[in-house]
Amino acid sequence: MKGFQSIFLLVLIIPFVEIYLLLKVGGIIGAFPTIFLVVFTAVVGTWLLRQQGFATFQKLQSNLAQGTIPAYEMIEGPIILVGGILLLTPGFITDVLGFACLIPQLRRRIAQYVIENFIVQTEGHFKWGKPKERDALEGEFRKED
Repeated sequence: MKGFQSIFLLVLIIPFVEIYLLLKVGGIIGAFPTIFLVVFTAVVGTWLLRQQGFATFQKLQSNLAQGTIPAYEMIEGPIILVGGILLLTPGFITDVLGFACLIPQLRRRIAQYVIENFIVQTEGHFKWGKPKERDALEGEFRKED
């Protein structure tokens, strides 16, 4: 199955599963505690999003000030954004995924995986995609004055 089809299928299935879980949890603990849980996770998620976002932004600025490329921070930023969006979406599955995006160690591993497998540097520019055998050139280099 292709990437777009997988995402489209997830966008269709996740809301139904979320509604089912909300109804089941609401049936077990009641409507008001369920609503409270959904609102509470959104509030805690917003606080964590702000905290993690500022920490990542400070690391990005620090790396830029030191003259190093903030590669991890550039990948972690969108992961934090997706985590925040998932936390603001009502439901328990999206909350778990959103909180997972805000865990620094897990976020760093995801960023490392993306950098190692999907970003290739060619001629001073970065491009997205899986590295291929034909992208590597073998040869010798000699600097002439």
